[in-house]
Amino acid sequence: MAADQEQEQRRRLLDVASRFPLPSGCRFSYGTAGFRADGATMAPAVCRAGILAALRSVKLAGAAVGIVITASHNPIGDNGVKIADPDGGMMDQQWEPFADALANAPDPDALLQMVLQFVKDEGIPLGGHHTAQVLLGRDTRPTGEYLLDAALQGINAIVGAHAIDMGILTTPQLHWMVWSKNKGTKASESDYFTQLINSFRRMLELLPKDKGGYELAKKLIVDGANGIGGVKLEQIKAELSGLDIIVRNSGKEGEGILNHLCGADFVQKERVTPHGFGPEDVGVRCASLDGDADRLVYFQMSSSSDNKVDLVDGDKILSLFALFIREQLDVINNNGSQVDKSLPARLGIVQTAYANGASTQFLKGLGLEVVFTPTGVKYLHKKALEYDIGIYFEANGHGTVVFSEDFISQLESLSNDLSSQAANCSAQYHSAMRLMAATQLINQAVGDALSGLLLVEAILQYKRWSFQNWCELYSDLPSRQLKVKVVDRSSIVTTDAETKVSQPSSLQELIDKETANYTQGRCFVRPSGTEDVVRVYAEASTQVEADSLAKSVAHHVERLLG
Repeated sequence: MAADQEQEQRRRLLDVASRFPLPSGCRFSYGTAGFRADGATMAPAVCRAGILAALRSVKLAGAAVGIVITASHNPIGDNGVKIADPDGGMMDQQWEPFADALANAPDPDALLQMVLQFVKDEGIPLGGHHTAQVLLGRDTRPTGEYLLDAALQGINAIVGAHAIDMGILTTPQLHWMVWSKNKGTKASESDYFTQLINSFRRMLELLPKDKGGYELAKKLIVDGANGIGGVKLEQIKAELSGLDIIVRNSGKEGEGILNHLCGADFVQKERVTPHGFGPEDVGVRCASLDGDADRLVYFQMSSSSDNKVDLVDGDKILSLFALFIREQLDVINNNGSQVDKSLPARLGIVQTAYANGASTQFLKGLGLEVVFTPTGVKYLHKKALEYDIGIYFEANGHGTVVFSEDFISQLESLSNDLSSQAANCSAQYHSAMRLMAATQLINQAVGDALSGLLLVEAILQYKRWSFQNWCELYSDLPSRQLKVKVVDRSSIVTTDAETKVSQPSSLQELIDKETANYTQGRCFVRPSGTEDVVRVYAEASTQVEADSLAKSVAHHVERLLG
C-alpha cells in the first residue's frame, strides 16, 4: 500500500471508531446468530462488522460478502448483525475470534492496531487491485435503518470497499443474493422471486396425472410473525397458482408486534396457536415463519375448545423432503425401462442431538444414512456439503437441502438425454425433472422459510397427502429440556456431536445409569453457547418418564458443577 493510501486507511479507521465508541459495560460475542443484543447498543458492533465484512471480501479476492441486520426470532427491541460468506453460508469460523476482538476493541487506537496486525497476519492486500464488495440487507425492526448506516460507515472505512444496499429483505434472501452474485447469476430480489415462482409452477406441472387418493386443500394460512416474511409472501402469493395463501400477522400496522405471541419459535416451543388464530381455523393447514423468515414449522388446530395444535416441526419437514428425494432417485435408478440411464447419488441426512429420537429411527428405518453434528446451523450445513445431496433441519424449523455441483451437472445431463429420446414421457424423465425443479426451488445457501414452504406444498400435492398423513409419519417420543445454572459452563466438555460427556469423567457414567432405568430413554447434556447454564435434554416412552429422567440428570449436574 502506498504511503498516502496507508495514511488515508489509518485516518478512516480511527475516524469511524471515534464515531461509534464501545458502550460502557457491553461485551459482544460472535456466534451462530452473529452479534445480537438490545438494538440501542448495537451500532458499534454493526459498524465493526462492516469493517470485518469488507476485509473478508478483500481477503477473498473481491468476492461479494453479505451483511444482514436482524435479530431473527428475538423480541422487537433487540437487533443483530451477521456476515454471509461468498458461498451464501455463515462466515468462516476461523474469523470469529477476530470478530469478537474487533467488536470489543476498547478505543480507536486499539481498533486500528488490531486491524493492521490482522491484515498483516492474514496477508490481506489492502490498497491492492482487490476491492471489496459487501451486500447489505435488513429486516423490519425500528432500529434497522440506524444500524444500516453504521454498517455502511464501517464498510467505507476500508479503502476501496463498495457497499450495495439491497433493501429490506428476509435473511435467506440476502444469503441467496450473495451466493448468486458469486456464481455470476442474476441476484436481485425480483430474480429470487422469479426463481421461486417458476420452479414451484414447474413442480406442479410435473404432478402425476393419474395418481388417485387425497386431493390437498388449496387453502393455507401462514403466520408471518409480524416480520419481513409475511411482507414478502403478500407480494408473491397471487402468482402462486395452486395455492390460496392467507397471511396472518403479516407485519401490517396494528396487526401485532414482531415475534410477540407468534412466529415459528413461539409455535414450536409452546405448541399453541399464534396470535390472530381462532376456532374458525380448526382443521385448516397452517404454517408459521419466524421474524426474519429462516425458520418454518407447520401446525393445525384439532379442536375449537382450546388453542393447542398438532405440530409438524423441522424433523418432519426433513423427513418429507427425504422421502420425496429418495423416491425420485429410486424411480430414476430402478426404472425398468429400456433407457439405460442412472444417477448415482450419496444422500445424507444431518441432524443434531436435539432431533427427536423417533425421527432418527424413522429415517434409519428407510435405509438412509443419518449423521450427527454439534448444535448449530454452521456445523449442519458444512456436513451436508459432504454429500451429493445433503438434507439438514433442526427441530426449530431451520434447514435446507444442498445439492453438489457434480450431482446437478449429472442430473442436467440425464434430463437432456431423456428429453431427446422417446423416454421424455417416462416416469424416469419426470422424476429427473422434479429433482431439477427442487434444486431451483429450495434455497441451497441457507434455511429459507419461503422456499421451504413452497417445496413442502409441492411435495404434499405430489404425494396427495393430507396434513394428518404427514403428522402420522411417526410419533415423537416425549421429551423434556431443562437448564441448570452453573458457576462455569466450560467445565463440561462433550464429544460425539455433544451426545457424550468426556469431562467431568464421572458425569457420563451417571447419565448412562439413569437412562438405563427408562424404556427408550435417551439423555445428553451440553454447555450453553450463550449463558452460564448447562442444558439437559431427555427422552423416554412417556412424558412422566422423560420429565423424571431430565430431573435426575439435572440433579447430578447441579451436584457436580453447581
